[in-house]
Amino acid sequence: MTITDWPLAERPRERLLAQGGDALSDAELLAVVLRSGDGRRDAVQLGRTLLAQHGSLRELIAAPVSALLALPGLGPAKVAALKAVPVLAQRCFASTLGRASVFAQSADVRGFLSQRLGAQVREVFAVLLLDSQHRLIRYSELFFGTIDSASVHPRELLREAIRVNAAAVILVHNHPSGVAEPSAPDIRLTERLKDLLAEIDVRVLDHMIVAGGEITSLAERGLL
Repeated sequence: MTITDWPLAERPRERLLAQGGDALSDAELLAVVLRSGDGRRDAVQLGRTLLAQHGSLRELIAAPVSALLALPGLGPAKVAALKAVPVLAQRCFASTLGRASVFAQSADVRGFLSQRLGAQVREVFAVLLLDSQHRLIRYSELFFGTIDSASVHPRELLREAIRVNAAAVILVHNHPSGVAEPSAPDIRLTERLKDLLAEIDVRVLDHMIVAGGEITSLAERGLL
């Protein structure tokens, strides 16, 4: 039996349109994206299999293209659709952030950063560059490291802040280990960058650490 044989009110696409995405399971949402199964399984069954193989929706979508193409039931069209999902989400969050104060939209900031960095397998150091009203000018990923560390060059950060005439910044990096706790080097780096940016009248409002879906704010911890 295929999904087209199901009662109309039970089909994932129709339920999504009638009830919204929250009414669907991860496997059912995947079925909407994938559109079809593989001949042996319908799209929902394929979605369940993929989730079971990867452990979570995040890990599935973050998997390398080559690994996804090697899975039974996934061809270039389905893999391309999966890879388009997080990009659309990131652009949606970025659009929202660009219209209002960052601190008025803190949930959107955290959602954007989680989408952007939560599934990275190497360390990335990035910055949210803000204007004088704390609206987002741009998000820049500046430095990339191994799974353990990133080499941060302060001059590059200062150059980026000056280039866009930023008045304030939020520093951010991820911990691929999955632990969002700030380390002693994280705190020392934050203090160093805060002092350097102050020399060009740019405030460091926060340093946020992303580990999967968890985000720790140094400002909220009183460490800034």
